[in-house]
Order: sequence, then structure tokens, then C-alpha cells
Amino acid sequence: MTRQQDARDERHRCRQDEIICAARHCFRQSGFHAASMAQLARAAELSVGQLYRYFPSKDALIEVMVTRIVTSRVAAMQDKFDAGQIATMLAWRTSLNQEDELLMLEVAAEASRNPRVAQILHDADAHMFKSACGKLRKNHPHLSEEQLKACVEVLSVLVEGTAFRRLTPQKASAETLQALYQNMIQHLVKISEDK
Repeated sequence: MTRQQDARDERHRCRQDEIICAARHCFRQSGFHAASMAQLARAAELSVGQLYRYFPSKDALIEVMVTRIVTSRVAAMQDKFDAGQIATMLAWRTSLNQEDELLMLEVAAEASRNPRVAQILHDADAHMFKSACGKLRKNHPHLSEEQLKACVEVLSVLVEGTAFRRLTPQKASAETLQALYQNMIQHLVKISEDK
């Protein structure tokens, strides 16, 4: 590849990043369903035609956005996937990236209306689930594949439910919840180990 081609590719990637940044803002304000390509183009300071050169559809833009969020989460999972860390995140309702979390709630809402976005969400979930199973496998190598999947499924429900619950006031103290979550997670793995 020539330097000129490398420079063009880098400019293209930078422009895509700028579009994604503008789109994230539009999607947070209007939701995926209501944000139009014209609105996205205006926010990115492009014509609609220019926007289509970078992303052939709104769904393609959503797919790149979701892929980036999932890639970030998988990388973070490599550091934050033991019972204590998960319990702390759940109890204190901390988030790796609150804006990403809110955008993923938008993705879920759009997936209920749009089959393509539903597939994007399905693929993202499969990638996250596989990565979580791999991480849990490292910590608990004796678990069967079925036990592993069951543990990750329960943990996924806790994590995703907490993302939704962050939108409401917490009803119990984080200290009490942390101890409860810690016990639940340890018990979950122990039950799976005993089977």
C-alpha cells in the first residue's frame, strides 16, 4: 500500500469517527427510530449524499456503533470479571460507559421494530456471551459447557437488568446489595460446580 493510500484510509477512518460521534449524539436525543439520515448528516456537517459514502444506511451506522461498544466491553471484561468486581459494579450501579449503556437500550428498543437491528443485537450478544464464557472458563475450568452457559446467562440478566435499573432511584444501600450480589454470584458458581 502506498503512503497516499494510507493517508486516504486514515482520513476516511477519521471522518467515520466524526460521523459516529455526531450520530451518537443524535441517537441519544431522538432515538434510532426517529433520527433521520438528514439529521445525522447535518450533525456531522455533511450532505446526505456524503454521509451515504461512509455509511450506506442508518442500520450500517448502528452496526459499527454497536460493534465498537461491544469491542470496548469485551476488552474491559478481561479485567473486570471476577465475582467481587461484578458484585461491586452491580451494587454501586457503576457503568463502564453510561452513554454506551443508554445507546444499547436504544438498540434494544429499535430491535423490537427493525429486524436488521435485531440481528445486530443478536450478533453483539453472541460475541459478548462467548467472551464472558471464555473468561469464566479461565476462573472455573471444571465447569461443564452447560454449567458455564447457565452462569453467564444469570450474570447477563443481572448486569443488563442493572443497566435498566440505573434509570430509577436505588431502593437499598449499595453496601447491603454488594454483599448480597457477592453471595449470589459465589452461590451460583458453587451450585453449578456441585452438579
